[in-house]
Amino acid sequence: MRVIIQRVSHARVSVEGQTIAQIERGAVILVGIGPQDGEEQARFLAEKIATLRIYEDDAGKMNRSLLDVGGAAIVVSQFTLYADVRKGRRPSFTDAALPEIASPLVDRFAGFLRDQGVSTQTGEFGAHMLVEIANDGPVTIWIER
Repeated sequence: MRVIIQRVSHARVSVEGQTIAQIERGAVILVGIGPQDGEEQARFLAEKIATLRIYEDDAGKMNRSLLDVGGAAIVVSQFTLYADVRKGRRPSFTDAALPEIASPLVDRFAGFLRDQGVSTQTGEFGAHMLVEIANDGPVTIWIER
């Protein structure tokens, strides 16, 4: 699994002009699933992200987590995180999991994040989404498990 976490002041996901997810302070989590990924990776990453200290304390140090600040999350499936651009000019996505593997695992990941106490919304798997992100900092962190 590959995730990109973007700390946001606000974010919104729309499909065909309709808002399907919207948060204020929190994180947008872009999730790529590989064919070998399973619940172990999803659970580990959800626990890690919920407690990852990426928000400033009163001294300006990154000492607070998503849980500490009461932030929310939007989880967006993004198979393009498995793009291979080593050859040619068009990305290959053969390293990404098939939808029948990826879709339920993205849902499980979002569920594990909720289990940690993070208010979590999701994008729509397989849809063309408009993801509006007000990256706060900017803070963008990549994790692979």
